[in-house]
Amino acid sequence: MSAPILATKLYIPPPRPNLVSRPHLIERLNAGLHQPHGFGRKLTLVSAPAGFGKTTLVSTWLAALRPRAESALAWLSLDEEDHDAARFLTYVIAAVQTAAPAFGDEILRAL
Repeated sequence: MSAPILATKLYIPPPRPNLVSRPHLIERLNAGLHQPHGFGRKLTLVSAPAGFGKTTLVSTWLAALRPRAESALAWLSLDEEDHDAARFLTYVIAAVQTAAPAFGDEILRAL
């Protein structure tokens, strides 16, 4: 990838003040972390049209989860320019590296 990584795409946004609480959605996100037989989610993807509160919901969830997180947390904000496979993969690796610094080094060298 020739362009530098925009670090702001890797920051978990702070929760917004005066937001509408959505505890039922937070509970659904939490439920996916601890499934029967010890198999929980390793990755959570949230998809909805623009303006439906995805960023607000997930940043609120992660702010509550972070102090008691059993695993590392990573964030990646995507936009229209991330449709290029090499760029997308570079950003996914960069996001994971915020939690696991050695992850993907060989892949990045190959790109």
